[in-house]
Amino acid sequence: MSAAAGRRLAPGPLEYGRRAWMRLTLLATFVFLYAPIATLIAFSFNDSRRNIVWRGFTFKYYEKAWNNDSLIEAFVNSLTIAFVSTLASTVLGTLAAVALWRFRFPFKGPHEAAMALPIVIPEICMGVAMLAFFARIGWPTGLPWPLNLGAITIAHISFSFPFVAVVVRARLANFNRELDEAARDLGASEWQAFRDVLVPYMLPGLVAGALLAFTLSLDDFVITFFTSGPDTVTFPVKVYSMVRFSVTPEVNAASTVLIAITLLITGIALWLQGRSGARQLPGKG
Repeated sequence: MSAAAGRRLAPGPLEYGRRAWMRLTLLATFVFLYAPIATLIAFSFNDSRRNIVWRGFTFKYYEKAWNNDSLIEAFVNSLTIAFVSTLASTVLGTLAAVALWRFRFPFKGPHEAAMALPIVIPEICMGVAMLAFFARIGWPTGLPWPLNLGAITIAHISFSFPFVAVVVRARLANFNRELDEAARDLGASEWQAFRDVLVPYMLPGLVAGALLAFTLSLDDFVITFFTSGPDTVTFPVKVYSMVRFSVTPEVNAASTVLIAITLLITGIALWLQGRSGARQLPGKG
């Protein structure tokens, strides 16, 4: 190959135009998505009660949010519900994904369609259905904390675990079944093959599904609004009640804390996924 042929040709005007258009489109998309979040974070430090004009930098609204007992209670309720919902949704979603991936049984198609219903139907329909269900069975009210969060937690699990199942099953689509068969030929039991072969392979999907379930539960408003009782307020519902009067820096400060927690959990999940992927590469310990 000659030097002239090996030299990369300079892009023409049309290619420059396409690149510029793609970059502008990408920039506009990022601005559209993240400018409101950046504005919310910036105005959480605004020294102005009206939260319209910048008056100066302050941390006092973070202090007010920290000293707001009802807001802290709602935040703890949301974290408790999200934690329990994530654990249950991850277990149920994983078992459902493995069952649908491994076994053949009658009416498998309708089972898959029914499991996907919480994903495709509107949240308000899910919330109304859950409200009618708990009212029909006479779900007890006035229980001590955290038992009074049971209805919301069950509703969140019902809504979240199909997402986990979809993510985990997508991960299992490329699994080599011969690895599982080889483990059994070498004397591994059903449980040992599942624990030592299948679970390590599913780990990135498990982490992604758990993160998705956690974020869905933490920021859910519609289903929570219909299933929460008078004594159970979560963070999104509390913020909604505060925003009805005015968007204050205190609301922005509380929302910024929630965004920070979500980013932290996302970073941890990505780190765990990276470590899992590194272990599966040849030559890695």
